[in-house]
Amino acid sequence: LGLVIDCVVLPASAHENTAGIALLDGVAAQCDTVAKALVDQGFKKSVVDHGKNLGVDVEIVERNPAGEGFVPQAKRWIVEQTNGILMFYRRLVRDYEHRLASSRSRVLWAMTSVMSRRLTRATITGWRAE
Repeated sequence: LGLVIDCVVLPASAHENTAGIALLDGVAAQCDTVAKALVDQGFKKSVVDHGKNLGVDVEIVERNPAGEGFVPQAKRWIVEQTNGILMFYRRLVRDYEHRLASSRSRVLWAMTSVMSRRLTRATITGWRAE
């Protein structure tokens, strides 16, 4: 469904493994039914090992070395769709926030709006509609 369970916002200088471990901790604390996580090649063995300790199977989705040009990766479209939906929220398009906690709250606020519209099957008037 592409719904956000937890959100971790870190400075650009933080390594992806730090974000992965923090995100797995947050997901495990909020939802005990998550059994598998797909991550990209930036994550290393430490995230996979941390996932095992939490009972989450972390799978690193690697590119096919024989594939040239654009080759779709498994389940990647869900992540891209969620990012695209979040970009409809003006405060998330650019980095307006100065605090990491503010950025995190904006993502969760936007996903709350998305989930409530999906649950109620409500539609909102787009900015292009007249």
